Amino acid sequence: MHEQFEKIKIQIITIMVVQVGIVVGLLLFSYPFVVFALLLFFVVNILIISYLLYQYQLDLRQRVIDITRLLGKEAKDALIIGGIGIITYDENYIVTWANELLENEGVHIIGERITSLSPLMNELLLGERESVELDINKKTFQIKRKDNASLLYVFDVSDMVQLQRKYDQEQVVIGYIHFDNYEETTQYEEEQTIAHIDSKLRQPVVEWAKNHGMFVRRIKSDRYSIVLNEDIYQALIKEKFSILDYIRETSHQLDVNITLSMAFAKGVSDFILLDEMANNALELAQSRGGDQVAMNQYNKEITYFGGSSQAQEKRSKVSVRVMAHGLRELIIQCASIIVVVHKEMDFDCMGSALAISRIGNALSKPVSIISKSGGVEAKLNKAMTLYQEHLEARHDFVSESEALELYSDDTLVVVLDHHKKEQSNGASLLDIAKKIVVIDHHRRQKDFDFKPMMVYIESSSSSVVELITEMIPYFSLPLDISPIEATIMFTGILVDTNRFRNRTGVRTFEVASMLKAYGADPIESDMLLKDEISEFELKTKILSKAQYLDHGIVLVPYDENKMISRTVMSQVADTLLNVKDVEATFVCANTEQNITAISARSKGKVNVQVIMEAMQGGGHFSAAATQKEDSSVAEMVEQLLVVIDEYFEQKE
Repeated sequence: MHEQFEKIKIQIITIMVVQVGIVVGLLLFSYPFVVFALLLFFVVNILIISYLLYQYQLDLRQRVIDITRLLGKEAKDALIIGGIGIITYDENYIVTWANELLENEGVHIIGERITSLSPLMNELLLGERESVELDINKKTFQIKRKDNASLLYVFDVSDMVQLQRKYDQEQVVIGYIHFDNYEETTQYEEEQTIAHIDSKLRQPVVEWAKNHGMFVRRIKSDRYSIVLNEDIYQALIKEKFSILDYIRETSHQLDVNITLSMAFAKGVSDFILLDEMANNALELAQSRGGDQVAMNQYNKEITYFGGSSQAQEKRSKVSVRVMAHGLRELIIQCASIIVVVHKEMDFDCMGSALAISRIGNALSKPVSIISKSGGVEAKLNKAMTLYQEHLEARHDFVSESEALELYSDDTLVVVLDHHKKEQSNGASLLDIAKKIVVIDHHRRQKDFDFKPMMVYIESSSSSVVELITEMIPYFSLPLDISPIEATIMFTGILVDTNRFRNRTGVRTFEVASMLKAYGADPIESDMLLKDEISEFELKTKILSKAQYLDHGIVLVPYDENKMISRTVMSQVADTLLNVKDVEATFVCANTEQNITAISARSKGKVNVQVIMEAMQGGGHFSAAATQKEDSSVAEMVEQLLVVIDEYFEQKE
């Protein structure tokens, strides 16, 4: 009917145009009296036609079926009072009738296409969604379609939506606030100094929590428990947890290394479970270096905010001794040891694996190292070939399938230099292992997808070699570490610190000194890391693709249909950091068939870990990476640029 009406309108307009043309033609040929008569007729004609069109359109709005006659006035009023509307439409999805529910809100849709209400109406009409919600005049309406009929029901769900919103806003959120390095900073200070630190750091945090309507209680000298609701929690997100910046800046003024870690848990009504979730989130925030917020929502991935500070060295000699004794007991109680490392094994993996092997042998336990599966980094592979006779005489190197045959329920599986199963060269072993130890120096991203008995993750450490080597004195054993093994271990530290430039602390040099005492040869380590002429030419070619962006960022997209090793990518990224005013570098290239990777490095001002995590990667504050399947270099670069922009927008 609507289309017929439109056709009639077009025909009438056409006739009017013809009449105007006739009048103009007569005027040109100087027939004034005839023109005057026709003009008068034309005006009267327009008035009559306009009136008829208006009446016709008015009838169309009030046409077809009057619900008052069908159901009676009482039923019609009951639908309106109950907030129920009815809309009918024809085969062309033109609204043929609607009751007053939407009309009362100023929405006139009779004669219009039903899709004019919302673009989502197409999906509703096609059966791709059950309902569509509309916000009109601060009210919410829900539209549903009756199956096998040209009929829509409209429901006023404003009250329900408001109740749901209020219910969501009042959902309980449990959290913890922890002062990183507080105990280490204050344990030897005078009471007056501690009181000054408390007044500048702890008290503002308590006031901040109370000003936002949170319930806050101190449970330890460096930790607070907080209770809030979803509404307050969303307000904290909007202000981007400004208290983190305040504590960081005030600590800098006080010349102390105290930062704030916060954790929140929500999404479930079980308070015991919420408390457990909040504790797990806090542990993750701290293991990632602190100075950040971990948000743990039930049945969802943990998300993070902040993390704009390098991880500070927190482990003490006491904590190292406790870890060493714990590892010693687990080794004594097991029947055998299998060492698992990450894919594309590097010097840090091999060096730490050799150390665990010597510790296990000293405690009379057979040790196997999975090194024949998952790949080996090129320079390490050359070193393994060079020292093959010596190493194979002192260690048992196996594949993943061989390790599965060696495994028993009393086997201790030691996971080194990673903590995610998908990165492991022994993933199938982790699926069945009952005794697992994790030793890593990468920031944790999520909960483990296996169940470790012992976890030693210290993101401030330079390498896993450093973590294991400093435990050696506490085993109280005469370890037989050969000069070749010590050299490989030293090389692991050399690579991970970029020759003692990054993530290097006092403990790193102490460990290097210990390895030198075992016979490590720095000159031999340097020789193991020398480039072949072909590698040098390749790096030069990749460097020529460098693009300089804002904020001291350098991007290197290498899209030459050639596979580049991750080691070469990381070395190129490290090299670019030597350029003046460069703060962070990103090298993007194809590493395998259908796999594109990004290697990121930073001097310490830009948190490349956060940037890589936004692309499903991870790593350290100053060294991180990611990779994707079936994605081109151009697509990865495009996504990276968006993430970098978002990072600096949030930072500013």
